[in-house]
Amino acid sequence: MSRIANTKNFLEECVTEMAKVTWPDRDQLRNATWVVIVFTILISLVIWIMDIISRAVIVDLIMGVFRS
Repeated sequence: MSRIANTKNFLEECVTEMAKVTWPDRDQLRNATWVVIVFTILISLVIWIMDIISRAVIVDLIMGVFRS
């Protein structure tokens, strides 16, 4: 097969597969978006808390030992 025939076949298969896809409705999309936003905020908070704790341990505890 030529490259043009391969490309045409690929595009036809893509169209066929895309017709099988069940796309989310507006409510499902809105709910999924809120889940992603909330999850991102929670993970950001966890990382921020871990940063504060690690900074306190490194700066106050470890560096405090070497300052004395």
